[in-house]
Amino acid sequence: MAAVLLDSTVLIDALRGRGAVTRIRGLRSKGDRAVVSPINVEEIVRGLRNAERDPAMRFLRGLGLVSLDRAQAVQAGTWRREYAARGQTLAQADCLIAAAALRAGGRLATGNPRDFPMPELTVEHWPVGE
Repeated sequence: MAAVLLDSTVLIDALRGRGAVTRIRGLRSKGDRAVVSPINVEEIVRGLRNAERDPAMRFLRGLGLVSLDRAQAVQAGTWRREYAARGQTLAQADCLIAAAALRAGGRLATGNPRDFPMPELTVEHWPVGE
């Protein structure tokens, strides 16, 4: 069973009942499991309206959670430093999400693949709304 970390773009798409729902179900049918990082959970909760909270929390609880520790923090900081030296600014949250995906096995599903240029990752482009 392989884990696929779902980025916030994918989670939002699923919560809106769009194409990500089918893709997430497809993961399960292939024996893969959908996981999230604490960063993704924070990003989703931050944007919720009161009426959306309970259904969103039920959805999030149904996904595995990949914890972050010192190794992921070091990896995220290393990526940010290395890419900045080449003139590319990466967001702190994206680097932490990528580090969590690497910890989970290296697969990341996102609507924004350009935010995750790390060659160590297998980035799956899940277009939003499709």
